[in-house]
Amino acid sequence: MLRLPRSLIVCHRTKSTHSVSSDEYQYMQRTRIPMLHFQASLPRLPIPKLDKTCERYLAAQKPLLIDEAYRKTKDNTDRFLTTDGPKLQQLLKQKDSKNKHTSYISEPWFDMYLRDRVPLPINYNPLLMMNHDPRPAYNDQLLRTTNLVISSLRFMKSLRSQLLEPEVFHLNPAKSDTHAFRTVTSLAPSLISTYVAYAFKAFPLDMSQYQGLFGATRIPETGKDRIYRNVKSRHLLVIRNGHIYSVTVLDQAGNIEQPATLLARFKHVLDDNVPIAENPIGLLTTENRDTWAKIRYHLSEIGNEKALREIDSALFCLCLDDGTINPEHPIPTIKDFLFGNGTNRWFDKSFSLIVSKDGTAGINFEHSWGDGVAVLRYFQEIYKETIAAPFVHPDTLQKDTSRSVDVIKRIEFNLDDRIKDAIIAAQNHHNSIIDSLDMNYLKYDGINKNICKKQRISPDSIMQLGFQLAFYKQHSKFVPTYESCSTAAFRHGRTETMRPCTVATKEFCEAIERKSNPLSSNELRAMMDKCSSLHGQLTKDAAMGQGFDRHLFGLRHMAETNDIPMPCLFQDPAYAAINHNILSTSTLSSPALLAGGFGPVVQDGYGIGYNIQDGFLGSVVTSYKSHRNGREFVDCLRSAYEDIAKVLNNSTIPSK
Repeated sequence: MLRLPRSLIVCHRTKSTHSVSSDEYQYMQRTRIPMLHFQASLPRLPIPKLDKTCERYLAAQKPLLIDEAYRKTKDNTDRFLTTDGPKLQQLLKQKDSKNKHTSYISEPWFDMYLRDRVPLPINYNPLLMMNHDPRPAYNDQLLRTTNLVISSLRFMKSLRSQLLEPEVFHLNPAKSDTHAFRTVTSLAPSLISTYVAYAFKAFPLDMSQYQGLFGATRIPETGKDRIYRNVKSRHLLVIRNGHIYSVTVLDQAGNIEQPATLLARFKHVLDDNVPIAENPIGLLTTENRDTWAKIRYHLSEIGNEKALREIDSALFCLCLDDGTINPEHPIPTIKDFLFGNGTNRWFDKSFSLIVSKDGTAGINFEHSWGDGVAVLRYFQEIYKETIAAPFVHPDTLQKDTSRSVDVIKRIEFNLDDRIKDAIIAAQNHHNSIIDSLDMNYLKYDGINKNICKKQRISPDSIMQLGFQLAFYKQHSKFVPTYESCSTAAFRHGRTETMRPCTVATKEFCEAIERKSNPLSSNELRAMMDKCSSLHGQLTKDAAMGQGFDRHLFGLRHMAETNDIPMPCLFQDPAYAAINHNILSTSTLSSPALLAGGFGPVVQDGYGIGYNIQDGFLGSVVTSYKSHRNGREFVDCLRSAYEDIAKVLNNSTIPSK
């Protein structure tokens, strides 16, 4: 689960009254606390105790296995704890002690992403969709694009000059998100500053992933991809109607071009009335990674190296789409933003900013370089600034004094029959995958964040309980469930898995569905509170690096890299089963977020992007049509929340 602190302070203005060549225009923030002030004193991601990991692993297996299978899994786990486990634990600790600059999970986790050969769309690249500007005139495609790009560049320049305020999670913002906090922590030496922040009950977060946001591309290579970064580029990759453009956005000195200039340049692209690209090269980024690697190598061989370098080095990708969103039926637009037809995307870029004809905007990002922390921070910063203090307005005049044809150029490729055939094959392959994918959306206003607060129960636990109950209603069983939890409170932390399917949730689901001898609302409420309490503890454990999934992943990696025969625990079918996550879930909490989504992580699973707002809860559910009935699951999910709402409304709120 990923929750970030408040959106950071930006200057407010209704019109750009200052000089756009000034530092006030060039930088979004000028932090009082140095951006990387806390980095040196961030604690290292702990390696959990082996016995605690085994205990947590068995607790997660308990609701999933019949008694006989559980006994076998417990025997395997107990044997691992006394035989292979300690040896692998020692090897993991030894490696960790030799790499104190990072975390024990960082290298193998990067490696896992970069070695996977499946296509990026659906399988890896997630989507964050942005709320509209409340002022209709500012949702004009050209206007919103220009404002989002300017704010993006201001964020980038603040980041690269280390002027962004450090990312800090404030447990109680009223007491710690203050002038006093900034003064005291900025005066503290870097080597102890994190611990000074802890005294305020504020938790600095790792910022090492932020460097991956701009000027980066995942380049396909056979066997394992690599990440390319360029800190000197001054242009964006812009895609419109399948045509690829390079648009210069920084001047020779690295300063952001004038708002009126950028407005004119993006208008030029939008007004370029060329037919839809006959051979949209971006489709190749939808392919299997080895397939794409071989095609890309051939592209270089036939004279396209310069074009590829222009794409790889771009600050980010800007996709200008022609679609519009229907707020009552948002699924078609969410699909377009998550994977689309592939013709107007370059999925390998670190992220793509997508803006549709009606101003609907979103971020589709490549996942190997980092997790949602950096992306969400960037996402909500640019949203807040463009809403509160945009740089271009409906009456802004376009003006581009540049006489160089190089500031806007269409990137042309030399294509032979092999490449043209590969584009057709990629399109057919991508179409077959997206045709097999189903997407459904639930918006339910019977439960929301305010109701949960009044009821003194965790909103996230309620949403996760709904997923368990919905699947039980649909299939009368319980399955492995993944909830992503950030470990960014540690140096080079990535994520940990929180396992929301527990014995407590299983007992609640069975009890509320039982037809004979039904329990009272107060009895069900007591069970629900037990679920919430356990959920909160598991979330806390995961955020503190005390889950079991990453630890077991690291131990298994030690066995593989040291030629040690695979221990019995990892050969147990139950281990493979719990890592086959039927319910893969992730939540993002941000006032900028309209919706978030991603594909199922297994063929017979559901991908559930969810959030709970002040007025409603929402879930975007993806599944493969031939394996799961997504529409039926969402119907069961609505029924589940209706049942949960009845319990909340008809029970006595427990005293605290």
